[in-house]
Amino acid sequence: MSQLSSKIKIYLGREPDFLSEVKLQNDGSGDYIAEWNISSEKAKPTDSQLNAVDSEATKLEKNNIIKDKRKFEYGTIGDQLDLLYKDMIAGKGDSTGEWFKAVKKVKDDNPKE
Repeated sequence: MSQLSSKIKIYLGREPDFLSEVKLQNDGSGDYIAEWNISSEKAKPTDSQLNAVDSEATKLEKNNIIKDKRKFEYGTIGDQLDLLYKDMIAGKGDSTGEWFKAVKKVKDDNPKE
């Protein structure tokens, strides 16, 4: 995801369709908006409007990286369900269980902003 696409998401307040609604392009000197097909909803943003959401866009990108890392480190759903099952059998369906400890470790090791 480019910084520009993150800024556009924040500007719009939603995820646009980057294949039809907003088309980004890069001719070697950075990304820019090549097409803006949602002017009925919101006018194409100016550079100053996009720059105003720069810190939010950076935070969004960092949190998406952390989210992807967490997703990988959690392991498969099957493995998680197996841990939960074992915890339930052992009477540890609470914060003393292995599933809870594993999830807590992933979250602690990869905090969001």
